[in-house]
Amino acid sequence: MTRTINELSARELTKKIINGDRMFILDVRPQDAFDDWKVEGKNVSIINKPFSELKNNLESIKGTLSKDESIYVICAKGNSSKKTAEMLVDAGMENIHSVEGGMQAWSEHLEPVKIGDVSGGELYQFVRIGKGCLSYAIVSNGEVALVDPARLLEPYKKFIQEHSLSVKAILDSHLHADHISGGRSLSNEYNTPYYIPSKDAEEVQYEYKDLNDDTVIQVGKTSIKAVYSPGHTIGSTSFIVDNHYLLTGDILFIDSIGRPDLAGKAEDWVGDLRTTLYSRYKHLQDDLLVLPAHFMTLDEMNENGSVSQSLSGLYKENHGLNIENEEEFRKTVTENLPSQPNSYEKIRETNMGKMKPEEEEKREMETGPNRCAIR
Repeated sequence: MTRTINELSARELTKKIINGDRMFILDVRPQDAFDDWKVEGKNVSIINKPFSELKNNLESIKGTLSKDESIYVICAKGNSSKKTAEMLVDAGMENIHSVEGGMQAWSEHLEPVKIGDVSGGELYQFVRIGKGCLSYAIVSNGEVALVDPARLLEPYKKFIQEHSLSVKAILDSHLHADHISGGRSLSNEYNTPYYIPSKDAEEVQYEYKDLNDDTVIQVGKTSIKAVYSPGHTIGSTSFIVDNHYLLTGDILFIDSIGRPDLAGKAEDWVGDLRTTLYSRYKHLQDDLLVLPAHFMTLDEMNENGSVSQSLSGLYKENHGLNIENEEEFRKTVTENLPSQPNSYEKIRETNMGKMKPEEEEKREMETGPNRCAIR
């Protein structure tokens, strides 16, 4: 009997979610993994039935699966989903798809989306939809600067090659705790400066260029101006690009604000966080387009798959920017916090250069949502 099992790539899955396509997903991972982190989308219906249960009792799920629409099966790495898809086809079902590489591949896919124009070029946002991470390429006159790049280098290298670009600078807005930075690797690959705030770099084991309030980086005809904005970390730095865009790192998101506790300094940094959000940013021009380094849910995503909002709009709509009482603000950002990112201490040490994990360990360290925000 010939089996017809279609494989869906992480890129195709991402496109479907961004486009708002209707999807029915069967997640066959253990329930605790599913409860921690799952595929979400505006028109996504998803159910969980662990493969360990299905392999001995497929009938337990057949009655809940539609015979009239495609079914997309996903697991951790693509193996159990393929076996489940084969079982469903053998049981007489059609239009069964297995997500190639599973949640791991989905979490590692980066989709470049054009945000808008800058002097002499364009600004792109790389959307890592499965992880909720955002990074940026600022392109002008044949040069590019990359901001908060992920450890997954190939999407950036492909972008650089396709646009025939010279890499001017690599910047990290802070020492990341939720994902492994690709900053140093890209800096080495293209022999270009790697910038990170010195206040976050006291324990790093490598050379870097300091980011501070005086830092201005010229990329082609456009400029990137650093704005010291502590609170998520003591060195957190934002970037004003072309006097039009504000890259906020992990300080300010579309529907939330950054958490101050990932280095164990919540009480020490809560004042810095409030000063940044309620004073420093208030003195910036309010028509700046905010481009964060993360998003929490797809509700924050625009129609084209990008994540952005005007600074003035956020001051009207973001709850974290409208807590007038300082004690209430302190409690909000220091008490009842969400779970910390998986392996965040190891990730911080890797980004310091203290640890050098193998690729598979890096993947395991990054499993799960980013959890850098407070609502």
